[in-house]
Amino acid sequence: MIKLGPEEIAKYPFVEDAVSYIQKYGFTLDLLGTDPDMHVFIDTAMKRIRTAADGGVYETPPNAPDGRRIMIETLSFLVAVILLKLCGMQTLVRRFALAEARRAEKNLEVDLRIYPADKFELAKRLIGDLFSVNIQRVDDDLLVPVQDYLIRAANFHEREWNLVNRRVSNGQVHLTRHEAVRLLRREIDSYIKEKITSTKIPTMQIGFEAPVAELVEISKKFASETVQVSGEHPPCIKHAIEILEKGENLSHSGRFMLGTFLLNRGQNVEQIAPLFKNAPDYNERTTMYQLRNLSGVSGGTKYKCPSCEKIKSQDMCFANEKCDGIFTPLHFGRKKIA
Repeated sequence: MIKLGPEEIAKYPFVEDAVSYIQKYGFTLDLLGTDPDMHVFIDTAMKRIRTAADGGVYETPPNAPDGRRIMIETLSFLVAVILLKLCGMQTLVRRFALAEARRAEKNLEVDLRIYPADKFELAKRLIGDLFSVNIQRVDDDLLVPVQDYLIRAANFHEREWNLVNRRVSNGQVHLTRHEAVRLLRREIDSYIKEKITSTKIPTMQIGFEAPVAELVEISKKFASETVQVSGEHPPCIKHAIEILEKGENLSHSGRFMLGTFLLNRGQNVEQIAPLFKNAPDYNERTTMYQLRNLSGVSGGTKYKCPSCEKIKSQDMCFANEKCDGIFTPLHFGRKKIA
């Protein structure tokens, strides 16, 4: 396993080296909860979680001194994990893991640049150690073996991720730095969630009670609200709703399909919006804006639900016998069209 320095540990605090780095400074949960000088770590941990809950990604304060910044970045992540374990709110865990995965993406995208070469080699080895993906570089392109690409691209429904739409040479798929790290988001997300799930901590610590109580309150705004829709849902819509109810990430195409379907079935924006609350990257303002745009309230054009053919091309079709003869999910449950 690659050994990281303090700067890298601060950027990727979910790696094993982070715990060892913190332990050598003698930090304990009791110290963190009772020493006023340690409150900065709890405050920053809460900021990370609040930012994630709002659909954002935590960013390092621009004026933080390097030495102190590295310690705060590393320890605040570990404290956030402890707070999430203590509050037991899985919705916050999912949102935090996704936000931290997106933060890691940004750092990896920077480190995978051609220069400086040592940063590229470190990022390459980190990806290889954590996710068993061997990334190579040719000029400005990053190359990933076809087999590794196919396994991970199966999580995407946009056309550009289909192998036929990629440049392939000598068994390697050509990607930009952004595409390469985006390909790994699901695995980084899962890796962080597993870190939180497997973390063993004692009972509530002195000084942690108020932050944990705040997290419980924050999680209440993500309580599921049922959207009543008359009639049976077509299987593609059922699948999209199930993904959201489980708190998993629904692709942009899936959200477009679900939103336009419900709007064209007579639901309004306020009735539909609660469905998206459990999405890991949920942002209320963004969700309302997008739904209003789809409904025609903002842009003046009401979007139609995509056709079955379009949905199939995006790998979002889960047709059953009741889908025979229909051309759009809106026709589901009606008589077959001759």
